Amino acid sequence: MSRRSLYLSILALSIVGCSSGKNNRASGDFEYTEVKEQSALSVPDNLSKPVQSDDFSVVAEDKVQGPIGAKVDVRAPSLVLPVAASSRVIPESSEAIIWFDKVLEDRDLLTFIKTAVKDQLIESEVAIRNEDANGLSIESDWFHSEKESGVVFKDTDVAESKRFRFDFTAKPHGRSVSLQVTLVDYMKTDQSGSTKKADIIDKHRSEMALLNEITSTVDYKYRLQQRENRLMRANQKLVTIGENPVGEPAYIVEMEADLLWSNLPIFFENYGFDIADLNESKKIYYVDFTKPSISLWDKIWGDDVPVIELGDERYQFVLADIEDSTALTIYNSEGKPVTAEVLEAIFPVMEPALSFRDF
Repeated sequence: MSRRSLYLSILALSIVGCSSGKNNRASGDFEYTEVKEQSALSVPDNLSKPVQSDDFSVVAEDKVQGPIGAKVDVRAPSLVLPVAASSRVIPESSEAIIWFDKVLEDRDLLTFIKTAVKDQLIESEVAIRNEDANGLSIESDWFHSEKESGVVFKDTDVAESKRFRFDFTAKPHGRSVSLQVTLVDYMKTDQSGSTKKADIIDKHRSEMALLNEITSTVDYKYRLQQRENRLMRANQKLVTIGENPVGEPAYIVEMEADLLWSNLPIFFENYGFDIADLNESKKIYYVDFTKPSISLWDKIWGDDVPVIELGDERYQFVLADIEDSTALTIYNSEGKPVTAEVLEAIFPVMEPALSFRDF
C-alpha cells in the first residue's frame, strides 16, 4: 500500500468511524410513537380559550416530517476536516464548504484546487459532466456503489448512485478560494424499492465525505510540491563567486540579506567560528576562527565536518544587498578582503554550508 493510500485510508476511517450500519438507528421501546393525537380542547362559546402552545404537542405519525422511533438516524454529524495547510472552515456552518488560503506562491490557488478536484474524480473513475464557462462550477458524472451478499451466488442488496456539483469562490486578490460540494442527483435501489430522494442525513454525510477526500488530496499535492521544491533547492547552486558592490571578491548567495544574517550563526557554530562581536545595522559579524581538529574516531564514526582551509585569526563577514541576492565578503584581521583564489579553494566546503542544505 502506498503512503498516500494509507493516509487516505486513515482519514476515511476517521470520517466514517461512527457510521457503522449497526449503530445508525436509535434503540429503546419508543412508547411515544404509540401515543395518539389528542382531540382539540372544546371550550364553550361563552368562555375564553386558555393560552395554548404547540411546543410539546404529539401529532399523528402520518403528519410527522422525518423518521420516528427505530427509524431515527442517530449517527453523529459529519464535520469538515481542514487537514490541508492553511485550510479553514466557516464557524457554525453545517454546509460542506471549506476555504483554502494560498500556500504556494508560484501556483495559482484556484487552478491548484480545481486540479485537486479533477484528480479526485479521475481517481474515483468518474467523468466530468459539465464545467461552466467561468470555471467556477464543475458537475460530476455518477459515482456508483453496490453492496452484495452471498459467496458463490452473489446478490446486489443495495445499489446507489450519486452526482455532485463543486462550486468555487475566489476572493478578488486570489489568495483565498472556497470549495463547496453539493449532492445534485441521487438514485438508490434496495429490497424496499427504488428512490431518487436522498435521506437528509445521508446527503449531508456524502457531501462531507467527498469534500474531506478532496481536502486530503489538496494536502497530498501540497506535500508533493513542497518535496519537489526542497529537492530542486537541494540540487540548485545557490552560492557563486563574484564581487560585492565595490568590486571586491565575495560569495554571491541567492538569499535575502536578513535571512542569510539570521542563518549565519548556524554556519559559524558548525565550522569552527566563534562570534566575538557584531553590527546588525551594517550586517557585519566579527568572528574568531580556529581550524577544527578531526580525530581518528570522528572519521571512523562519520562525525567529521569538512574543514575550511583558513588561517587561525579574526575575520569579518560583511553582507551587502546585490540585485536579488546577497554579497558575502570575508575580510581578514588586516581588514583586507580574502582573495578570489582563496574563495575558490574553500568553495567546495562553503557552497553547501552557505546553502544550509545540511542543517
